[in-house]
Amino acid sequence: MEQQPPFLMSAQVHFVSYLQPLLTLIFPNNQQDGGFEESTHLPDPSLPWLNRYPFLNVSITPIECSIVCPKTLAEVLFAPPREAAASPAVNSNRATISSEDFVVMSVEGEGLEAGKRVLELTSPLALVGISIFFFTTYFSDYILVPAKSKFQVVRALEDRGFRFERFKKGAEAYVNLTAHHNRNKSSTSSLGVVSPSTPPPATVGELQARTFALLKRREIVPRVDANLRLLQCAGRRDSPISFSNDEMGLQVGLTRSLVYQPRFLSLTLTENDPASLLLEKGLVSNFDFENVLLGNREDFLVPIMLDLEPLPLEATGIVCGVADRLVGPIDSGDLTKAIEMSYLSTARTGTVIVEEKDLDYAMDALRMREDDYPEH
Repeated sequence: MEQQPPFLMSAQVHFVSYLQPLLTLIFPNNQQDGGFEESTHLPDPSLPWLNRYPFLNVSITPIECSIVCPKTLAEVLFAPPREAAASPAVNSNRATISSEDFVVMSVEGEGLEAGKRVLELTSPLALVGISIFFFTTYFSDYILVPAKSKFQVVRALEDRGFRFERFKKGAEAYVNLTAHHNRNKSSTSSLGVVSPSTPPPATVGELQARTFALLKRREIVPRVDANLRLLQCAGRRDSPISFSNDEMGLQVGLTRSLVYQPRFLSLTLTENDPASLLLEKGLVSNFDFENVLLGNREDFLVPIMLDLEPLPLEATGIVCGVADRLVGPIDSGDLTKAIEMSYLSTARTGTVIVEEKDLDYAMDALRMREDDYPEH
């Protein structure tokens, strides 16, 4: 994209310190102040606030608050409260702005289940050692890749049968899956498992071993909050007549949800689609659901979270490797255990999201096995 968005990670305990900058980022007004006007990547004020950014993600989980936004805005909005928090009474290392630049690509995968779609996308990148972040939204999938690896990503995916298009506003190459191409038997889906100094895995077996050996060595285990249930939904855009009211209703609901410091809320805004939301079910009452949101209020999802803080930032794409163990039966032709999944990568957390009915199977699949021995 024209903007190269970094990750901003801040501790949940200090969320109140970042609330005002967060609201400014999501709901930019036309009177930029406080140095905001000096940014060369301002959101376009002529567009609805929902579509002013090529890509924006704000994710709040029980582990962290993670933000993907243009780097200049991250520095203007979030660096000041981070510096203000740098005192002997506060661990200033708990809030970081990534020094790495990233680009975003949108993924189209018609006809493929969500789990297989992400595996088809991530496998060619894993085999060349590229770490990514993955976002499943109501409408599309997005990957965030290091800007320095962009051309390598493009080559790897084109070699696998993906087609690239460019959209308006100078956006970077977006990814479209052109056909139901065959999976390579040696393909894999774990990204970010290896450090830059470690050669990429040569086979799916080696990759699987590295992924779970790393998790075991760092004592990282999948965790589920028994009381946390999510809904996947989106902003309505049914009629130009009601658009203004729908937009205002969504803004009011989001503001209420953020002010009360949610346990789980992921918001994605793009230039082409309505807002996409993954939020805990208790937040639904903040919205006029029938008039403001699209989605099924009865289809509850469960997040399986991996706290990846012990790992370097570039290793957070490991959630895709974990998903490979869940979706593996699809490759073998055994569809009896195939489950629907979605994915959310944040700065320090890998989250696999499954339906309630599939939770027990997913947790059994992700538990460490006897052959998941640490690497030597």
